[in-house]
Parts: sequence; structure tokens; C-alpha cells
Amino acid sequence: MASETAFKPALIIVDFQEDFCPPNGSLAVPQGRAIAPVINTLLTLPFALKIATRDWHPPNHISFADNHPGAVPLQSYHTITHPTDPTKSDTTLLWPRHCVQGTKGAELVPELDVDKIDEVLDKGLDPRVEMYSAFWDPMRVSVSSLGDTLRRNGVTHVFVVGLAADYCVKSTAESAAEEGYQTFIVEEGTRPVMKDTWEKEGKKKVEAKGVKIVSIDGEEIARVRRLA
Repeated sequence: MASETAFKPALIIVDFQEDFCPPNGSLAVPQGRAIAPVINTLLTLPFALKIATRDWHPPNHISFADNHPGAVPLQSYHTITHPTDPTKSDTTLLWPRHCVQGTKGAELVPELDVDKIDEVLDKGLDPRVEMYSAFWDPMRVSVSSLGDTLRRNGVTHVFVVGLAADYCVKSTAESAAEEGYQTFIVEEGTRPVMKDTWEKEGKKKVEAKGVKIVSIDGEEIARVRRLA
């Protein structure tokens, strides 16, 4: 095991926003709001960096079903072609309108202890591409500042929580692992859209990409606590 001096963990809270939470969110994740106490507990720990991300879509975003005549939210798919390289494409599920810039649904939930967050990073601003990961879209048309921020702060390990486990949390964690960080999803700090699929298949797939799913009561979080 690396020495404690080589351990500089970051906490990334993905898209803990009103539109992803019951009772009124346009794309509410079942029990999404219930993760607040766990995340707030994690925010009290001595992470070197604490970042919250927000989906922050323009009204004309390509992932909104109502921007595609005849499309049905959560059923229809759309193939996005790279704006400058037509040999690259990405097919995505179309969603109900959600997290539109400046709307109530795009706000971080009031239960979240934002005073303990170092930075709020907006994602999904480019209307041309879908962006689940807080690092980049699948074709890397839109690349956020997250990678640079982690490198600048000397981060070695990344812990991911937020919504939803099987979409933006998963994608953000996989990107962090791809960037070379030891990466963890804290299980109690997230919820999936499709629970059965996540439990039966999703967890195995994310772990196959180098991400470890851990408990808030496990050794990995205990190691963060010991930094105090």
C-alpha cells in the first residue's frame, strides 16, 4: 500500500440536482434525495478537494426528446455525429427536458452542504453532444476543466457519489480511472435509475473498467478519515 503521504483524495458529487430528485424532478431517480446525509457526512472528511458537478443544459440541448419531432422521452434514441469529424458518432437515449440553465430544476438540492464544497463545475453546456461524464463527452468534443483541476491539486484518488449511479456517476468514475486515478464509487452515496440492471450487470461493468465500489464504512473511507 502507498504511504499516507501519497494519498490525496478528491470527492466528486455528481449532479445532485432538483430535477434528478423526487418528488418534483422531471427526471427523478428513485430515492435520489435520500443520499444527502451520506454525502454531507463525506463532506466533513478531509478530502483534498471537494467538487460538485451540475448538468447545466441550454434549452436546445440535443439530449432532450422534445427537441426531436416525434421522439419519445426514455424510449427514443438519437445518433449524434461529431461536429467536425463525420466518421465519429455516438448514439444516446433521449430524455425529458431537465437541468436547463437557470431553472429551479438545475439547482443543487438545498439539503447539500454547499459551504463545504470547493468548486461547482457545470457540464453538458454544449448543445451538440450528450455528456454523462464530468470529464468529457464520448467523442471528446466538449472537455471540462475537471482533469486539469485534479492534476493541479495533486489528487491521487477519486471518490464519486451523486446521481445517477448507472449514468453520470458511472461515466465520471470510469473517466477518472481512465485518467489514471484510483477511483471509487461510495455505494451509499448514489442511487441508480434502473436498480435491478445496476445490481445485476452495471456494477460488474464499472468494476471491469477499474472502478471499485466501496462502503462509507469501509477501509477506503477510513483512510480518508485518518488524514485529519
